Amino acid sequence: MTMRLIDRIARWFKRPAHDADGGGAARTPALFVIAAPSGAGKTSLVKALVRETSDLVVSISYTTRTRRESEVDGEDYFFIDKPTFEAMRDNGEFLESADVFDNCYGTARSTVDAALADGHSVVLEIDWQGARQVRSAMPDCQTIFILPPSRAELEKRLRHRRTDTDEVIARRLRDSVSDMSHWDEFDYVVVNDDFDAAVADLMAVVRGRGEKARATRPELGPLLADLLAD
Repeated sequence: MTMRLIDRIARWFKRPAHDADGGGAARTPALFVIAAPSGAGKTSLVKALVRETSDLVVSISYTTRTRRESEVDGEDYFFIDKPTFEAMRDNGEFLESADVFDNCYGTARSTVDAALADGHSVVLEIDWQGARQVRSAMPDCQTIFILPPSRAELEKRLRHRRTDTDEVIARRLRDSVSDMSHWDEFDYVVVNDDFDAAVADLMAVVRGRGEKARATRPELGPLLADLLAD
């Protein structure tokens, strides 16, 4: 591990916590952005969170990625071709968009605006690049990053999905370190070690009681040092 990384982690934990919820109830409606490296369990966590939170809706993203057998168009993603995606992006229809693993992903601005206008809180399940764009466009959003409990567990989960080749898994593992290096751009960090506990942490954030999940908590230091080590 480089001294630069150690210093960066140490400086972050000395920062005062950003008072996004003031210790009270979450804003209604509110926008929550959840990001994670591939394989950290983000999608499963978001689905469980939405099931347990009646006033929270998930914004369905658009993607040019090939649909997996288990996925349903219009429920998991809106699956579109690249020319259609690029036309939407050129017309400014996306609140955020990113290219990930040679595929395009984007969140329609109209979908989020309509849900918020109807009084619903909204969760976006996107990557750190998209989160940065949303934070710039809507600075009142609350951002959450999901971490795996270890690199070994991350690889185990990627292989357990049985949706990627060994080559793709190796690439995802390499890219995960870069993804995780952006953890300190988020308000909260949830470690997906125990699934039910991770869902409970997310629910606490959404309900305005997420102090224990603050990204500034010092106990994250050793885990981050391990996950981000060269």
